[in-house]
Amino acid sequence: MNRLGALPITALALLAAGCVPPPIERASDYPERPQLPPPSEADTRLPPLSLPPPPPAWEARPVIADAIEVAASEYVVAPGDTLRAVANATGAGTEAIGAANGIIPPYTIYAGQRLRIPAGRYHLVRPGETGIAIARAYGVPWAQIVTANDLVEPYVLRAGRRIIIPRTSEATPTAAERAAAFRLELDDLVTGSEPALETASRPTPPSASPGRVLPPDAALAAPLRRTGAFAWPLNGTVVRRFGQVSESERYNGIKIAAPPGTPVLASADGVVAYTGETVAGLGGLVMLKHGDGWVTFYGHNSQLLVQRGQSVKRGQTIALSGNTGTADRPQLHFELRQGRTPVDPLSQLPKR
Repeated sequence: MNRLGALPITALALLAAGCVPPPIERASDYPERPQLPPPSEADTRLPPLSLPPPPPAWEARPVIADAIEVAASEYVVAPGDTLRAVANATGAGTEAIGAANGIIPPYTIYAGQRLRIPAGRYHLVRPGETGIAIARAYGVPWAQIVTANDLVEPYVLRAGRRIIIPRTSEATPTAAERAAAFRLELDDLVTGSEPALETASRPTPPSASPGRVLPPDAALAAPLRRTGAFAWPLNGTVVRRFGQVSESERYNGIKIAAPPGTPVLASADGVVAYTGETVAGLGGLVMLKHGDGWVTFYGHNSQLLVQRGQSVKRGQTIALSGNTGTADRPQLHFELRQGRTPVDPLSQLPKR
């Protein structure tokens, strides 16, 4: 008997239906769809890349703490020796040997001369290293290194120089302990933020263009001599003055209250030597150098509008005020220094 004949009629109907092709779909079977407009140029553009800001100049090149311990000794100058050759042979610094023996630049020595080699821990400066990075690598305050090496304005190191790293304790701190102890001070920015230069290279001159980003390992040329007096960086009420606050605390600037977003103006012609937020408590910070050792700081800003290496004119907007850092209200921290010495800004600003 045919097996299909045994199937129920309903099953045969289903099999027949499976052999029939589905109906052809036509556009007219569906309601008309609205035409979407073509994508705009803004829709087709890729979102802008969010690149991290370049590292501050003082940390552009990591420093390896590989200083050489040099014992006190005596060196007899051989024919053809230079003081730099003596320094290379002993591991001590040229400047340190010169100071120990009363020899001044150009460091002339003669055959048979007996030189006293001062003991110490000497670090060989490499191109691009800054004083701040060197101090952080050893866990020693940069101010102590400045004093130990008699560094002076403009505080730019040269590659190949050996500087003394003073010891703050007998124990050698670990890398984690050195990092934990590191604290950046405004004095460090004044004296130790410029990258070391190659022996024959020159600092980079400032640029009037805000679009130029200075390479982080480029040292800045000293600005021209200051002309004219300092001007107020913004209009506002002085809510904190310069001077001794208590036996253990001194305030080295003034605080000027101002609404958030108030334009902060350069107090004098100068060059931008630092912008960033790495100084504890001061938030967005700008440092300008004005020549003759004069430096101004502008802190607690909400927005920084200038680049390191940019020359600015007195009255030019360099930032917008805010309450960043530890500010308890919208205000500007304004500080003035000559060399490393804080100066009361009110003694230099026009009377109100």
